[in-house]
Amino acid sequence: MRSRFAVPVAAAACAALLTLASAPAAARAPAREKFTFALNWFAVGDHAAYWVALDKGYYAQRGLDVTIENSKGSGDSIAKVDSGRADAGLADAVPIISAVSRGAKVKIVGMVFDKTPMTFFSRSDAPLLKPADLEGKTVGAPAGDSQRLAFPAFARLNKIDPNKVTWVNIEPTAKQAAIAEKRVDGVADYTTGLPFYDKAMGGPGKVARMPWADFGFDLYAMSIMAGEKTMADKPKQLKAFLEASYMGWRDVMANPKEALEIYKKRVPEIDVAIIEANMMLGFDLMRTKAYADSGIGYIDEKKMCGSTDIVNTYMGLPSKVDCKSVYTTEYFTKVAMPLSVK
Repeated sequence: MRSRFAVPVAAAACAALLTLASAPAAARAPAREKFTFALNWFAVGDHAAYWVALDKGYYAQRGLDVTIENSKGSGDSIAKVDSGRADAGLADAVPIISAVSRGAKVKIVGMVFDKTPMTFFSRSDAPLLKPADLEGKTVGAPAGDSQRLAFPAFARLNKIDPNKVTWVNIEPTAKQAAIAEKRVDGVADYTTGLPFYDKAMGGPGKVARMPWADFGFDLYAMSIMAGEKTMADKPKQLKAFLEASYMGWRDVMANPKEALEIYKKRVPEIDVAIIEANMMLGFDLMRTKAYADSGIGYIDEKKMCGSTDIVNTYMGLPSKVDCKSVYTTEYFTKVAMPLSVK
């Protein structure tokens, strides 16, 4: 016998299904976890990957609501991550190691550049070509600049007196003008910044470079770090963020033109021509066998511990840092590099 409640119940069930089907997708979807990522600088070519990952929904697909913010050098981004104002950030490995020795609760969770991009830029009519040329000269950089923080190690490694080099405080965006206007003898910057200096100096051939790697300082440099709180409270989100970010890097390498279009849409103030050249120079620091074999951002233990040893030996840290306390591969997911080894 058919129940007299069957029709009303069926009707009510249908109504409920229709209501659910008509509800906005956003209302049904679980809320995304807020995640703040501190860049190390103003907009440059090696930041494009994170905007690409954001624009393509790689973060959102993994349940993340990512905010990307600028910083004034590695010292600034480390402070943000250490204090919990950012969940993860970009910084050079050397100042991270130094910060850990002073009690900072941060770790490197993935690399960006496999080769060091650190260099000194100077004018070709008054070039700084070897470490000894720096003594008695002025060098411009923000107080929290990664190379300024790492310079004592570079100086001692090359047997020059760091106290004979005068550092001048300048804003990150003022580096090119400072050298072009002869306000300083040189500036510390990444080799990828060459297009910015060529523009400021009026064309190629007017800028001299002193790559740190040519003078025994081929340490790990740009890396992605996370704070102790993020690692403890958001381990799944951190792993998801790292994978999505390296997917962004993969896409930038595979299709630079598309990446630049996305970057310009997201950060309208960039000069695409300069950013493109800047970005391409960054690729050269990543087209290594290690990344080809193990994925973009892979951390090699031997190189990381070698980097830590040099910092321990030459930077005069308050206490020696154990290599294992500086980094972890726990959150790393392999994302294949689309470029050939160079």
